[in-house]
Amino acid sequence: MVAKFLGSASTDTLTSSAEPRTTDLRKHPNFQSRLLPGDRELIVYLPPGYDQHPKQRFPVLYLHDGQNLFDETTSYVPGMDWKVDETAEDLIRRQQIQQLIIVGIYNAGVHRVDEYTPTKDPRLGGGRADLYGRMLVKEIRTFINSKYRTLLGPENTGLGGSSLGGLVSLYLGLQYPNIFGKLAILSPSVWWGNKAIIGMIKKADPRPGFRIWLDMGSKEGTKSLSDVRLLRRTLVAKGWIEGQDLHYEEVPGAVHNEAAWAARVGPVLRYLFPPI
Repeated sequence: MVAKFLGSASTDTLTSSAEPRTTDLRKHPNFQSRLLPGDRELIVYLPPGYDQHPKQRFPVLYLHDGQNLFDETTSYVPGMDWKVDETAEDLIRRQQIQQLIIVGIYNAGVHRVDEYTPTKDPRLGGGRADLYGRMLVKEIRTFINSKYRTLLGPENTGLGGSSLGGLVSLYLGLQYPNIFGKLAILSPSVWWGNKAIIGMIKKADPRPGFRIWLDMGSKEGTKSLSDVRLLRRTLVAKGWIEGQDLHYEEVPGAVHNEAAWAARVGPVLRYLFPPI
């Protein structure tokens, strides 16, 4: 575990003696939205040397389920986080990806399903992804751009998540193609709303130009695999080209949990943010 400094709005520090170097995480607790109720937390990873190069600007990747990304003590499965900061730090130092800022957006707990789904289910609820997207684009993104030296434009802005986080990332990519040009869609919940996302992609006109990483673990269930294969075919029929702006992968042996997604962070970052 890399020692982690949590600064800016919080002075908390996580320490470890396993490795001498650190990752720079800035914590913004109690972020308040005018569009959705309840406070939520933002955690921002900054690349090595961010403070030493005050004129340099950086691309940004926004990730949902921020609890699970950086800290094993806050993760949905205790002791199992995505290790996003450590993986990004290592790849940046080895010059395998661009230096980038990564923003983790905590989910809203019991309201997670509501905010991460584009349609309402009579049994499960949901359907507030449009409001969540407006909060992300108009409030969180504006806040991040005001606090940090970000590069603007869809070519410099990514969005990603897993499960329902993957679903809402794809949906918001369709809604805001002028903002998000890189999507990380891990183990998406294609099933939601009788696979409503499939129809949304078919109706998208003109075809959005974002770059997509799409995957599913081979042990996430036959239905999930069937759904993601349908999603892949739909994207290809719409005009995405594998090997160019679409990467599709079925990960052998991978299940539906944080450890499985942590193993894919490196490949995702290399695909979406290759060195320039």
